[in-house]
Amino acid sequence: ICDPAPDIETKVRDVFATAGSALAALGFETAGMTDQLRFKKDIAEAVASADIVQECGPERPAFKQGLWKTIEGAAPADALLLSSSSSIPASIQASDMAEPGRIIIGHPFNPPHLMPLVEVVPNPKTDPALTVRVMEFYTGLGKVAVEIRKEIAGFVANRLQSAIFQECVYLVANGIVTLVELDQVVTQSLGIRWATNGPFLSFHLGGGPAGLPHFIEHLGVGMEQLWKVLGKASFDEPTKKLLIDQFSASYGAQSYEDLAEARDAGEIAIINGLARANVTVG
Repeated sequence: ICDPAPDIETKVRDVFATAGSALAALGFETAGMTDQLRFKKDIAEAVASADIVQECGPERPAFKQGLWKTIEGAAPADALLLSSSSSIPASIQASDMAEPGRIIIGHPFNPPHLMPLVEVVPNPKTDPALTVRVMEFYTGLGKVAVEIRKEIAGFVANRLQSAIFQECVYLVANGIVTLVELDQVVTQSLGIRWATNGPFLSFHLGGGPAGLPHFIEHLGVGMEQLWKVLGKASFDEPTKKLLIDQFSASYGAQSYEDLAEARDAGEIAIINGLARANVTVG
């Protein structure tokens, strides 16, 4: 691990200590999981013998471009060069590299030690065989690797999250539901449905025996009308105040640590429950 923060070793070991029980609950072996941790101050030294480099630096294109130029010059020629970026395409990050096709996005979803998803986004200059190697690497870790076939801002999961959250903010800002009530609507309906089926399969099943074609033919027009009236929201001062006031009166009464622990416990229960039921998330 190479990070300029002066207390990085303490921070990393604290994360491992917190994550250990969650990883054990998911069935991973956690004994000695920090035994091989090494901390280096120099990035070239840190990557000199690496098989895989996973970059998690600040979301600033210029910073990443300089970082990758240094890494390319120091890492082995066959090392996988992976970026955790949630928004900056690999082609932009690789602009100063001699072999720009080497960088591939490997974007995990938070919290990354629990969430199965990794979005794998090659840039247009990436050799397809290299993408296969990256997919196999993440799959070998037990992750669900999904190849995003074209570069697009925000990739897929965060675009969906942003689109949904805009409507969430609109509904709360307009007094239709409170912040807590909106969360209840999601967790008690869409959250359960999408944990097993995803939007397309859900609507296929919602279309009855005739499936998705029937759904689109008979309910698609109504959905198109709804698309036209979906809300536009912004974090203007009144909206920010409303959200923060409602948060302070609800979730804000609990500590961050307690909320995170409850989140982790719920997500572990869902992941393990699906595994016991032999349900493939789709």
